[in-house]
Amino acid sequence: MIFDYFKKDIGIDLGTANSLVYVKERGIVISEPSVVAVNNKTGQVLAIGEEAKKMIGRTPAHISVIRPLVNGVVSDFEITQEILRHFLKKINNNRIFNYCRVVIGIPTNLTEVERKSVEDAAISAGAAKVYLIEEPIAAALGARLPLNEPTSSMIVDIGGGTVDIAVISMGGVVTARSLKIAGDKLNDDIIKFVRDEFKLIIGEPTAEELKMTIGSAVPIEERMELAVRGRDIATGLPREIIVKGNHVRTAMNRSLASMISAIKEIIEKTPPELVGDILKTGIYLCGGGSLLKGIDQLIEKEILVKASVIEDPLTCVARGTGIASENIQHYSKYFVDNLKPMEINI
Repeated sequence: MIFDYFKKDIGIDLGTANSLVYVKERGIVISEPSVVAVNNKTGQVLAIGEEAKKMIGRTPAHISVIRPLVNGVVSDFEITQEILRHFLKKINNNRIFNYCRVVIGIPTNLTEVERKSVEDAAISAGAAKVYLIEEPIAAALGARLPLNEPTSSMIVDIGGGTVDIAVISMGGVVTARSLKIAGDKLNDDIIKFVRDEFKLIIGEPTAEELKMTIGSAVPIEERMELAVRGRDIATGLPREIIVKGNHVRTAMNRSLASMISAIKEIIEKTPPELVGDILKTGIYLCGGGSLLKGIDQLIEKEILVKASVIEDPLTCVARGTGIASENIQHYSKYFVDNLKPMEINI
């Protein structure tokens, strides 16, 4: 059919830190930071994605670098709309007409207003129909876990803004919690630690580098350290220091402990038979935060259940939204408010 040539079904993992786009029959075609640079004087969007991220902490006063999603929630509607429009334009190759159905992953426990803001932003950006799927369900689809069987899977999706913890069985979420302590909070912890311990001010990109290069959730044998530069609090002048791996771990300890407590809380709320399944199958980790060294070991030690990182954890949710987009009718039972997808007439 000619109509099929113009129709596109896509899946989007609209993350606080990064966003990924999956196109039917093509796989993941876009993976970019959820960052936009805007000229405050003119309102003009100067850069989106990787180019905008490079500007963080390096712009003059009249240029703002904005993350329009905070803790998985749309905090700046117009900028979120710009990101989604940028994605749709990119995948449509600037064709005049395209009918685009979009499946978007969202954190668990979003309010109706917060869900509506995601839907509205996608419609305003040019989507014809929007379907929402909770990120733990999308992650389970992406990891090819048994969703419809009478057995449980526990997913811990550690993103930039939220940690989504869920126990899934028979195609639905049994218990879940969305914790607003995730990758961005760990970066803030590192910035605060360096300021308090070394009297040095560093930016978010430097904190991210420390976390992923020498940071770990548990003590490791390899001695790791990194030279970082920032502004001395006392003199206001540039200064370089050496930060060790144990410094970064100490900085993150409290937030990691909160994460462990949330996982324990979800297990305590889970029916006993499903807890038995979790003991047998283990806990599945995904999202960028699952790449933190030793995070699986920390969870195993504290929860006494095997924890494993899903293959290619960064793209897991995006793959799940993509799988759902490839057969929307079949997977509609997993969508939030699937009886009333938002649509526009074209």
